[in-house]
Order: sequence, then C-alpha cells, then structure tokens
Amino acid sequence: MAWPSPGPSPNVADKPLLAVLKGERRDPPPMWLMRQAGRYLPEYRALRAARGGFLDMAYNPEAAAEITLQPLRRFPFDAAILFSDILIVPHAIGQELSFVAGEGPRLAPPLADASLDGLQPVLERLEPIWATVERVKAELSPQTTFLGFAGSPWTVATYMVAGQGSREQAEARSLAYQDPGRFEEIIRRIEAVTLDYLSGQVRAGVDAIQLFDSWAGSLAPSEFERWVIAPTARIVEAFRARHPETPVIGFPKGAGGKLRAYAGETGVDAIGLDETVDPVWADRELPRNLPVQGNLDPLALIAGGEALGSATKRILDAFAARPHIFNLGHGIQQTTPIAHVEQLVRLVKG
Repeated sequence: MAWPSPGPSPNVADKPLLAVLKGERRDPPPMWLMRQAGRYLPEYRALRAARGGFLDMAYNPEAAAEITLQPLRRFPFDAAILFSDILIVPHAIGQELSFVAGEGPRLAPPLADASLDGLQPVLERLEPIWATVERVKAELSPQTTFLGFAGSPWTVATYMVAGQGSREQAEARSLAYQDPGRFEEIIRRIEAVTLDYLSGQVRAGVDAIQLFDSWAGSLAPSEFERWVIAPTARIVEAFRARHPETPVIGFPKGAGGKLRAYAGETGVDAIGLDETVDPVWADRELPRNLPVQGNLDPLALIAGGEALGSATKRILDAFAARPHIFNLGHGIQQTTPIAHVEQLVRLVKG
C-alpha cells in the first residue's frame, strides 16, 4: 500500500511539521522531541518547585501553558506538545489519580479487583486541559504546529487495571485473557472519553494529535490486533469523522515487526518509531509515502558528540526520500545536557 504524495498545500505551507503530516517532504525535516517540556530544563524544575507537584501543574492552565512554551524559547522546534498526562482520561472516567514522589502515578481503585460500574465519571476534569490549549494557541508563532495527545486505550487500560505502571503489564494482560468481555468494556469506556477529550483539544486549538501506546510491545500478536490495532482504528475513524483535516500520529512503542499491520490497519496519518526500530528496515517495509516520526535513541542524545552525530545521520539518510519528522524514539531524559540538544538541532537543521 502506498500513501499518496500530494504537492504543497497552501493552508499548511507556513507550518512545516503539519505539512509533513499531510504527506509533504521537507528538507531539512521538521523536528520536535517527546517530553521536550520537562525535567531536563532548569526553568521547568524551577517552576515545579514554585508551583507544586506534577498533577497540580497539569491542571493549572497558566502553569501548563508556560511549561508547554518553555522549550520553544530555547530551541527552534517545529512543534509544541501539550503539557499534560495520559492518565487525565482515567481520572475523568472516575478513578482517583495521585502522584507518589519517586514512585510515579497511582489510580484508585485498581480495576483488577473493582468494577468499572462503580466509577462516577467526572468529565469536568478535562476542561482545564482544554483551557491550557487555548492559552498556548494564543502565544504560538504561525510556523509552529501545536500537537495534542492522549494515551491509546491499551496503555491507559494497563494503568487502570493495575492502579499503577508496571514493566510487564501482567495484570492487564491476565484480565484480557481471563475475562475479555470485561476488559473490552474497559477499553470501550476509554475510547469514548478519549474521543471527546481529543475533540476538545482540536476545538481549543491543536493542529494534530498523537496517540501514545507506550506498552504496545508487551502483547502477543493476536492480542496486539485486538487491544492495540482495533481500538486505535475505531478512535481514528470516529475522530476523522469529526475532524477530517486534523492528522493523527500513532506511536505503538515496542511494536517491532507488527508496525506494518499497525500502519496498514489503524488508519493513522503518520507513525512514530521507537529507538529499537531500524530506520532502514522501516523505510523499506512501511507503506511508501507514509510520514514517519523518529527515532533517535534518547541515550545517544545524552552521549552527544560523535555518537550523536552518527546516529542522527543514519536516521536522516534512511528517511531522506519520504515525509519525515525528526524526533526521539521515546521521551527525552532528565539528565540530557542542554548543549546536546543544541548539537542535535544543528545536525538536523544544518
């Protein structure tokens, strides 16, 4: 299957990254970095120390907008990514959300032992995020693409079932095998709220959205089809019916060889690649002209120097003939030197 290769589109000509998402090639490629608004920036750490915890900032439109804009004041990135969290959706579904210092997020009650029917939706919890989008949009330059996001249903469900993050996602995988009907109910509830959440982001001003499936790599092939591809395809179809001009980036981390099926069956407009994917393989195996995003190892960025240069060149060379957005293969780490981000910008933009 080959994605169409359109000519320049006048309505996105001033937004290079949005143009690539719509199928154009740009040289140099536009770039942004996952988690670019975050702990590697001293200004973020200072704001967090002054404003309180992560969740307090995510629900404070003034603080969240400031954090979203911070990296754009330092680096000539082509996109702003909304500062928020994928667990806003289960919080709106009715689970209680908290962040434990040094341990990460907690959702209560865990759905491994509790009924979804016992949760009372609190959809008002989505509104501060939309207010953040409106604030950021008012300050962005016309050339900057504004990216919204949500977690994909499978990844969000792993947190909802276990009540926290886990490396093997054993609780969610076990529930999906033992009681697929109940697990399907959880997935469908996530889909419904996610669709409204993303639609609100578009109405408030984002130009494109990304679906993060951070734990997609933990599933067997048949389970991947059922719990990653099928829910993503339903969200994309419903989202496109509401917002036909808004591109969707799918990021199924760890999918490996299943990326071909994901690209062909979900309907996403672009696909994000994690750092384990060989860019040469991806260019050969993925549909021609499908925009790709990625996929520098975040540890190569920490290393800097020659290692960063050679890794960056390999990615740029591999995707030179297709629409490409340069990015990391996962989020930027908090120990990343600012100077290395500056080096990466020079390598990509010349």
